[in-house]
Amino acid sequence: MQPQTADTDAAGRIWLDETITTWRRNKEHADAAIAQLDEAQLRRSLDPEVNSVAVVMKHVAGNLRSRWVDFLTSDGEKPDRRRDSEFVDDYPDRDAMIADWEDGWRVLFDELAKLRPDDALRQVEIRGAKLPVPAAILRSICHCSYHIGQVVQTARVVAGDRWSTLTIPRGQSEEYNRARWGRG
Repeated sequence: MQPQTADTDAAGRIWLDETITTWRRNKEHADAAIAQLDEAQLRRSLDPEVNSVAVVMKHVAGNLRSRWVDFLTSDGEKPDRRRDSEFVDDYPDRDAMIADWEDGWRVLFDELAKLRPDDALRQVEIRGAKLPVPAAILRSICHCSYHIGQVVQTARVVAGDRWSTLTIPRGQSEEYNRARWGRG
């Protein structure tokens, strides 16, 4: 490991802070989409080969627990993980869905809070393959972002006319830009 300087420590801190901000923003989008659906809608699939929001939530929660429990010290694919079961909606109710979802995110945020700038110089294992910590984190962000996109898109379709946009409403970009930073 190379020695830390004040500059590399500061850069590492900025990177970690932005990583946490990115994770939080992703979760906020997913949570806002999930909140717009009732239990039956969470379980609705757009097609027999497409996962419902509930199934995607279960998979993301399972993946986060597997990858992030003891992130720096154990393989990111835990031996007790049953990935295939993550694609079966066996939740008894909405509360159980939300509790499982929140638990996966809690594990992630707890482990992220433990990371220090010099941890970026370390390696972790996922399925026996060694990865630099930043690569493992980016891989995890990309995986979850992909699934969050599925949650939002499915929720958008299922909610129909009751959907409340999560970003700038269609046709209002110039107005938003003017209000936000004075240019359209």
